[in-house]
Amino acid sequence: MTMADPLGAKSAPRTDRASTVDAMSEDTITNPITADEARPSSEARPPETPSACSKAPRKLILDLDTGIDDALAIAYALASPEVDLIAVTGTYGNVTVERGMRNSLAVLNLFGRPDIPVYAGLDHPANADSFGPSPGSRAIHGDDGLGGADIPDSPRVPQSESAGEFIIGAAREYGRDLLIVPTGALTTIAHVCAQDPEAMSGVGSITFMGGALTVPGNVNPCVEANISQDPESADMLFRSGVHTTMVGLDVTHRTVLTRSATRTWRGLGTASGRFLADMVDYYIGAYERSQPYLGGCGLHDPLAVAVAIDPTLVTTMGLNMQVDLDGPFRGRTIADPALLRNAEVATDVAVGVDSTRFVTDFVTRLTMLARRH
Repeated sequence: MTMADPLGAKSAPRTDRASTVDAMSEDTITNPITADEARPSSEARPPETPSACSKAPRKLILDLDTGIDDALAIAYALASPEVDLIAVTGTYGNVTVERGMRNSLAVLNLFGRPDIPVYAGLDHPANADSFGPSPGSRAIHGDDGLGGADIPDSPRVPQSESAGEFIIGAAREYGRDLLIVPTGALTTIAHVCAQDPEAMSGVGSITFMGGALTVPGNVNPCVEANISQDPESADMLFRSGVHTTMVGLDVTHRTVLTRSATRTWRGLGTASGRFLADMVDYYIGAYERSQPYLGGCGLHDPLAVAVAIDPTLVTTMGLNMQVDLDGPFRGRTIADPALLRNAEVATDVAVGVDSTRFVTDFVTRLTMLARRH
């Protein structure tokens, strides 16, 4: 997820209390995500189940602009036995596609998964010829996208096959057993859905981080940063007919990580623990300057991964969405007024989240992962 230039801006008044976890350990908390204690939405599409009721992990593709919370999403996916991360594809936002892929390869290598391939996606918006990260994105994620945290480059390089080719091939091969989580600009995913809507409609879920429906944006009062990178492609995705779940600021700003977690990770004495601690301490510091009312940093991209794994973490509202493409509200995600009466809805918008359950699980899983590496 990208955050656009809030530094120095006046903070918005806090309208709800974000859940935080201040003290936890692997010894006292074990995988608290359970369906019986959640509040699923009556309007949400029931979660897909693997074919033949298999208990095998479902396949996962992450489409990332690998900044800090994207790196946390990779770590969370690797720490989650419910999924098998088969690839990371590169988009842009926090950083360029090139830089993001370099970061993804390094994070995969650090956490002991040099076997997972990385593919390049489309590297600029639909209505532009190039892309560069904004000053706000660099302030939030650092010039390298990872807050300057020490992490060796991977000796690997991205695959020669394009992200789009790989995604469509995986959709055809795995069908309902495939989960796709985009967390940056939606350019690649929108174009893939337009290219092969049948294959993309057949996947288990497309759960993207982006947008804001019931809360202000983080670019301006109406617009969230990921959508702002390429409003045309986001609107194309909404109108493609492919079902999506939108995990926006409505819920991600309620899932807040504090420095108690980074103290735990630093105390592990492992390379990955130090990396997580240094990176997230930088991220929290950026939030303290830009959005101090949150009391920590938002877990934007990891929450999208968690919702793909366990949709009962959130309550949703079923809507046919659009993105405003002109005028002062360009980039706003809002229900399409012409489709409000349609019985079929294309997007489940997350509007509520079990914050404590998710944050507790997130810290527990990453602590166990960092202890091993």
